Amino acid sequence: MQSEIADLDGFDRAILATLASEARISVTELARRIGLSKSPTQARLKRLEENGIIRGYRASLDPIRLGLDHVAFVEVRMIDTREPTLAKFNAAVAAIPEIEQAHLIAGNFDYLLKVRTADMPSYRQVLADKISTLPGMASTSTYVAMEAVKDDGLAEVT
Repeated sequence: MQSEIADLDGFDRAILATLASEARISVTELARRIGLSKSPTQARLKRLEENGIIRGYRASLDPIRLGLDHVAFVEVRMIDTREPTLAKFNAAVAAIPEIEQAHLIAGNFDYLLKVRTADMPSYRQVLADKISTLPGMASTSTYVAMEAVKDDGLAEVT
């Protein structure tokens, strides 16, 4: 992974920075902005995609305008942290659309989940029906976000 980062030159970084803020830009315009012709820009894009540095292109949706402004962070403690149990838990978490993020944590608990719903009753339903039934889980603690101070994706490569 470190060698891939080291292999990125100024043109690659310019491509990534431009696409992070403007993914719908045409290759012709991208090439103009970074100072290369279209063919080398396309080749670089293809290499960045094949190497998994560019994972895909998508629209950035505003969850608040979509009525999903309730965010809860859930600490999960597991009964067992052996690999088969974690794999079952991971697969089950991936199937719950309300879980926006899930991170295995080194600390006093095992996972941190970011759960997005419309409101507290919706969250309670997701907690009761989905999160509480996850395999291998011992307990949860919920923290409700009052305000998102910063909630951006990766926007630049340093």
